[in-house]
Amino acid sequence: MSKFPKFLMATAIATLTAAPAMAEKLGLGRAATADEVAAWDLDVFPDGSNLPEGAGDVLTGEEVFADNCASCHGDFAEGVGNWPKLAGGADTLDHTDPLKTVGSYWPYLSTTFDYVRRSMPFGGAQTLSNDDVYAIVAYILYSNDLVDEDFELSKETFLDVEMPNANGFIVDDRAETEYGVFTNRCMSDCKTGPVEITRNVVFKGDPNAGAEADEVITAAPAPEAPTEDAAAPAAEAAAPVAAAFDADLAAAGEKVFKKCKACHKIGDGAKNGVGPMLNGVWGRTAGTVDGFKYSKPMMAAGEGGLAWDTETLSGYLANPRKYLKGNKMTFAGLKKDADIEAILEFLKSHSQ
Repeated sequence: MSKFPKFLMATAIATLTAAPAMAEKLGLGRAATADEVAAWDLDVFPDGSNLPEGAGDVLTGEEVFADNCASCHGDFAEGVGNWPKLAGGADTLDHTDPLKTVGSYWPYLSTTFDYVRRSMPFGGAQTLSNDDVYAIVAYILYSNDLVDEDFELSKETFLDVEMPNANGFIVDDRAETEYGVFTNRCMSDCKTGPVEITRNVVFKGDPNAGAEADEVITAAPAPEAPTEDAAAPAAEAAAPVAAAFDADLAAAGEKVFKKCKACHKIGDGAKNGVGPMLNGVWGRTAGTVDGFKYSKPMMAAGEGGLAWDTETLSGYLANPRKYLKGNKMTFAGLKKDADIEAILEFLKSHSQ
């Protein structure tokens, strides 16, 4: 390992310690004015204290979000590339790799409002009006299925929103309750006696590595492969289905599909994107598009025989996260039955 030259280290330390004095001597910088401090003094407390005047509804927020946020966070707050996902992740906090979003993790709505108001959009902090901030936050809530599409966020409705993880945090009192126990060592009259095994070990890799013959751990027998009869329902579901469709209704569904096209492609040359391409989806077994990496719940559903038809697609499109918990789709769902009916016809038209 190379060593940092002592003379350079001494120079760096001297520069850092002398900087304030040099700045004052050279007339660099000044104290912030009251107005400058006030411009950043935007704290909003969890109870909604200090909220600014204004209001914004979900539908307005969808437009403002598309103009100012979607390039990084996706049209449905699903995230683009390495930019953060703002929606989804319900019931994943106890998973090995939890998805922490506004809906799944953030305990206070005030934190969301403050961050958008203070720091967004990226590169243009504090260029949004208070009404725009309210609208964007309302749309983020809608994307997390926490409010309906006709919801308007304001000072008056702020506390009406129930954040799923509001009670998921506790006060860190380890200094008072635990540190003393960890640091106190037994110096006399210490406990003696045999050591008892209180928990079994879950092995990874070969649990018998280095074991003697009488110490070998016998693995549980592998489950039997499904019979041909058991696999038949899934195979039948995989068969393509030719479905008649209403051309006029399909045209209406194409307009509704605008809510989906940021993630899903359909038609000539369609390829997988954030979501799988949807050509031929009608009658297809769930989780079977080549080249797309599905969530484990979606794969398991397909292996269990789930195929897309009027009933299953209607339920899934109405509320994807509730219909199939743990799947990757972050869209909150279509709230109108007419929209679902129309988009089903549109999907049929690309499944012939």
